[in-house]
Amino acid sequence: MLGSAISHRVRAAVRRFSRATDGNVAVIFTFAILPILAFVGAAVDYTRANNARTAMQSALDSTALMLSKDLTMGTITAAQIPSKAQTYFNSLFTNKDGKGISVSATYTTPTSTAAATILLSGSGYINTYFMKFADLLPSGGNFQKMNFGSSTTTTWGNVKMRVALALDNTGSMSQNGKITALRNAVAGTGGLIDQLSALSKNNGDVYISVIPFAKVVNLGASNYTQNWIDWTDWLNPPTAQPNNGSTQATLPMNWHAVGPGARCPWTNGNGGFTCTKGPTNSSNTTYIPSSGTYSGYICPSVDYNSHTLYNGCWVSTPAGTGVFCTGSNSCSCPTDSTGNAVSGCSCGTKNGVYSCSGNLYTHDWTQPGPNDTVDNKNQPRVTAVVGWTNNQWTSTNKTPTVVNNWQQPSTNPISTWTGCITDRTQPNDATGVLPSTSDVTTMFPANEYYENGTAYCNSNVSTPLEPIIPLSYNWSALKTAVNAMQPTGGTDQSVGLAWAWQSLLVGGPLNAPAEDSNTTYNRVIIILSDGLNTEDRWPDYGDGSSQASGNPIDARQTLQCQNLQAARDSNGAPLYTIYAIQVNTSTPADPTSTVLKNCASSPDKFYMLTSSTQILTTFNTIGTALSKLRLAK
Repeated sequence: MLGSAISHRVRAAVRRFSRATDGNVAVIFTFAILPILAFVGAAVDYTRANNARTAMQSALDSTALMLSKDLTMGTITAAQIPSKAQTYFNSLFTNKDGKGISVSATYTTPTSTAAATILLSGSGYINTYFMKFADLLPSGGNFQKMNFGSSTTTTWGNVKMRVALALDNTGSMSQNGKITALRNAVAGTGGLIDQLSALSKNNGDVYISVIPFAKVVNLGASNYTQNWIDWTDWLNPPTAQPNNGSTQATLPMNWHAVGPGARCPWTNGNGGFTCTKGPTNSSNTTYIPSSGTYSGYICPSVDYNSHTLYNGCWVSTPAGTGVFCTGSNSCSCPTDSTGNAVSGCSCGTKNGVYSCSGNLYTHDWTQPGPNDTVDNKNQPRVTAVVGWTNNQWTSTNKTPTVVNNWQQPSTNPISTWTGCITDRTQPNDATGVLPSTSDVTTMFPANEYYENGTAYCNSNVSTPLEPIIPLSYNWSALKTAVNAMQPTGGTDQSVGLAWAWQSLLVGGPLNAPAEDSNTTYNRVIIILSDGLNTEDRWPDYGDGSSQASGNPIDARQTLQCQNLQAARDSNGAPLYTIYAIQVNTSTPADPTSTVLKNCASSPDKFYMLTSSTQILTTFNTIGTALSKLRLAK
């Protein structure tokens, strides 16, 4: 009505000006006002046309999505696409300015080299309000209408989805109902697994992997025969741990005098561990056993720096008597339970040289040494140094060089491993490179994570860290795995993210199903964590409650996220879509995790939650977004 009224008034004004004989000003103004009105009004008409085109594009996109879903579910046939497209579009396009709207739908069947596609095209016009005045100009024209159009294409039939869920299972998830909310959001009725499984018309259309993580992940004890495991940390004694940094334990000067009945040479203060009564025994002892099966065994307890168990002991094999250290007044005899020097040991100065002598012992570590060709044939050999040449420390021979030579069955063979895997050796803790036996930094280090009195990967404990579930479309098994998750251990988001990545890699340790070159794959990682990183493989980086200065754990994860985001397919498109969720219910609240926020593929894919109830709604939101990603590529 507004446009019509303006038109009538302008035409009347033009007629009055054309009859006027008052002077040339009126005539000049009459001819000038027409192009002015036309050009000013064009902006209004163009805006109206653009709004109509935008509304058409949105309606076409939604129509294509619904058609793709119908085809995926088999509720319509290809022949029904045109009529169904018109029905969907008519209900979605509500712009009042659009006239003469028509929609066409073209379905292209799949071939051996291309997926099926649906092409939707729409066209229409608006009646102009202002540009029609250009018709009154001497040059004339046809500006009564302004046409617009749009189109969209969706690929159907050859788009498949693989989703990796890296889910925080740390101890703090027990607070405020978070673990229960997470189970319901992923494995409950209508949860993420139900949403994604509904998109799968055929087995393999959608795969999901589940990666529960704490400070480590659990790969399952049955994998101990795999050649991609790095056993270096797991087999070595505390003095040969490559990951302990400044907390590395060292052998004492009087090492070769330490034997049955002597005081344990380590305390938490000087080594990060004490002694136990036998291999991986939880009963600590101040003195080395002098009787029984483990007489003379020097067995380290859990390491309170790295929160790991050691899988062996040093044995004390008699080697006669003699000098065990010389040239330093710091050397002393080991003491016994009475507080006196062990029997037969004494120290003194002769010819100006201080030395100590007594009963001597060699100390092999109870994992097979390089010379053992009989025992434990199917596990690696330990070459760690276990003592000094001639069983003697001297001021000129301060570095132990004698290599382990244990040639008996191991007290802790690798078959007793419970499944824990920790961060890869740098730099591959931040990459997705596949493991290779020719480069140990690409392999995955076995670990025995032990904290708060619990060996977390041991299935016999009350709160075990559940094993990883590789990509699967066994929906019930996936739900069972999620519902079994329990809060346990400290936080290392990076190790969870690393295995989410590995679960999507064909040829990797988790045996991801092969990919078809003629198929489009949506690879998605969703990581949820309720706290900040506090510990990882390197004790110097964090103590389990906080990180070291400079956030070194976050620094490694930042590099990892950057590498994930930089991964591209052959067309230069991102290989992975990453969603990151921080559940922040702490009091006082934790700061926003910058590393998680920046790890998300885009700002809209990072979620900061402040209550457990938001976990369900957030996963539903992500599930809806993934439905669109699955059905329309």
